[in-house]
Amino acid sequence: MTSEIKQILLFGAGKSATVLIGYLLDQSDRCKWKLTVVDADLLLVQSKIKGHPNGSALSFNISEAEERRHTISQADIVISMLPPALHYLVAQDCVAYSKHLLTASYLDESIKKLEAEISRKGLLFLCEMGLDPGIDHMSAMQLIQGIKSQGAVIRSFKSHCGGLIAPESDDNPWHYKITWNPANVVNAGKTGAVYKYGGKTIEKSYKEIFKNNPTVKINGAGSYAYYPNRDSLSYATLYGLETADTFMRTTLRHPHFCKAWQYIVEAGLTDTAPFKEAVPYSDTADWFNQTIQQRYPLASFDRYIDTVVAEADRALIRKQFTYLGLNNRHPLPPQARSSADALRYLLETHLKMARDDRDMIIMLHEVDYEKNNRLYSTKSCMIVKGDNALNTAMAKTVGLPLGIAAELILEKKINIAGLKIPVTREIYEPVLIKLKEKKIKFEDL
Repeated sequence: MTSEIKQILLFGAGKSATVLIGYLLDQSDRCKWKLTVVDADLLLVQSKIKGHPNGSALSFNISEAEERRHTISQADIVISMLPPALHYLVAQDCVAYSKHLLTASYLDESIKKLEAEISRKGLLFLCEMGLDPGIDHMSAMQLIQGIKSQGAVIRSFKSHCGGLIAPESDDNPWHYKITWNPANVVNAGKTGAVYKYGGKTIEKSYKEIFKNNPTVKINGAGSYAYYPNRDSLSYATLYGLETADTFMRTTLRHPHFCKAWQYIVEAGLTDTAPFKEAVPYSDTADWFNQTIQQRYPLASFDRYIDTVVAEADRALIRKQFTYLGLNNRHPLPPQARSSADALRYLLETHLKMARDDRDMIIMLHEVDYEKNNRLYSTKSCMIVKGDNALNTAMAKTVGLPLGIAAELILEKKINIAGLKIPVTREIYEPVLIKLKEKKIKFEDL
């Protein structure tokens, strides 16, 4: 091995890593690098590396500090696709061994504590470098800067993104299938949301997130409901839109999904409180009935639908709940330690993609702006479809931005340091150019 061979280290080989691994290995001969992938499931890594001569598979517990540190010390750049709570373990070691770090997750407070040391060492820690967050930031900033360069003032900005099932594979009453970590689906909206609309700051609690969601129509793809996504306002300043009357970031879902999920939340099925006993329920129906009885005395599957669900929605919700297996007499898996775990198991089991199913990513930016005392509106939309259940649109749009960024950093085409998200021109311009080559692009509507 020559000194010019670079070493890329990837933690995590799950659903969203498939295309990233393929991209890095496809570029490995040209770019003169080798890829090491670490995951708890060694067979999973090997199935995705597929015997490529420039790929290596490792398996160890990420909490094993000695092995983790040794592996990081050998790398030139590290990509973490671990669950967000585990990024800090990797980040600490990347600082200690002076390694660049990329993640697709939201920048959290623990990593922010490392900011001074990251800058002092001249490292680049690039977070929020996936789809949402990631492509949303880059495409939004390119659109915003283009409008501002005309001397216009942006009055309203709405950004929508959804990981959905393609219409040709939409064959269940939820109009949804699992294409990424189901835990993220279960936990969606739990932190509530805050955004700005019509000059007013709006706060919504978890129980309000999925109620009466407005819709947007996407040409050729149908109409989708949207719900506000976390803290939109924290991005208004980063986007340079703190004076806009409306600023919100949202998640897209089929309207029927949002209707059903509101009743899932109201039933307490997303609660993370541990069960009092290791296996306290005889089967799924028993779990459902006992869980809702904590909120609705004498409730059962039928009574919950007939008394809690709005009359106009009852037929739909009964069909959706039945499809998800909420009234089945099937045992819960022993690893289910909370209602959230049980629900995640049901999502994985009943909303699983078939081998040839195709998923779909939709991202839509809606901008209203004022120029020369006249109001204008523009819409910019990206639609990406997956190839099958392995090479999904989700894996493409989460993995490719990370792979492209790693390539540009190693080739010294991105030459900035510090703790960053991709809202600066030095990052988003070259990455968007390369994404366009992969047919991940926006079109004006």
